[in-house]
Amino acid sequence: MEKEMKRKIIDEYRTHDQDTGSADVQVAVLTERIRTLTDHLKTHPKDHGSRRGLLIMVGRRRQLLSHLRTSELGRYRGVVKRLGLRK
Repeated sequence: MEKEMKRKIIDEYRTHDQDTGSADVQVAVLTERIRTLTDHLKTHPKDHGSRRGLLIMVGRRRQLLSHLRTSELGRYRGVVKRLGLRK
């Protein structure tokens, strides 16, 4: 992922000026990486190393979302809605 794209995502999802690592930001960055890797795997279906990385990222995002859901339900709902993760 390009640095400018990551910076844009961080600026959009941060909760305060110095925020670069809150669960909201991490979920947003992981979601973008997951979408990019998913597109890559559509054209390269035998790339099992990347598939493993994708599954690890999905698991990490799931853990972060679970943490948000149990600790701050309002933030969780906001992040999920903004990213379009659940319908």
